[in-house]
Amino acid sequence: MSPGVVDFLFRRLVAGEPAEDVQWGKEGAALAAVPPGAELARRLAETDLDALTPTELFDYVRAAQRLAAWAEALRETAVGRYCSAPSAPSGERGSA
Repeated sequence: MSPGVVDFLFRRLVAGEPAEDVQWGKEGAALAAVPPGAELARRLAETDLDALTPTELFDYVRAAQRLAAWAEALRETAVGRYCSAPSAPSGERGSA
């Protein structure tokens, strides 16, 4: 955990507030609510991991796993189509 996060959590605990950044959750849809796709990939790529609290980091990891599973499903679909595509006649292969 970065020193900034430790300081933030300490200040919240001293103030009697929960050790959770509620403002972060108000800045947009939670990562758990963003469907896999380009928007989730953008948000993950733009996130400063050192600034995340442990709870946010956990949510980040789960969102990254959902995105990876989604991308893997796309790859498997594409491979299935590639493998089931009729092959070109031998005269069309390699002739340039």
